[in-house]
Amino acid sequence: MVAEILWRCDVKRNLSGLIAKLVERLKDRYQPEKIILYGSYAYGTPDEASDIDLLIIKDTADRPIDRRITVRRLVSDIRKKIPFSSLVLTPKELSGRLEIGDDFFIEITKKGKVIYER
Repeated sequence: MVAEILWRCDVKRNLSGLIAKLVERLKDRYQPEKIILYGSYAYGTPDEASDIDLLIIKDTADRPIDRRITVRRLVSDIRKKIPFSSLVLTPKELSGRLEIGDDFFIEITKKGKVIYER
């Protein structure tokens, strides 16, 4: 119990700095339209196995796999400090997912936290 409390305090201290670094790096080098934090950190329920989950919205013609590779390379040093996963969608792709009623993306847009928007 004590170890978990100490872990949570340490994570809270470091998390905001790591997220700020992620956002700054992505904003400067990838230039997304929007970044949404979702998952356990956004919903206030992280544990020791949690990662930072980001939905990155960017208008691009790049293939989905190329988008993911680009983002992973841009933040590779930060990923060594805390697990990180990202989804990169175009605005049109996100709109399409919402139009068909994709529960996963509906939850992200309703419960996630917009941490950057142009």
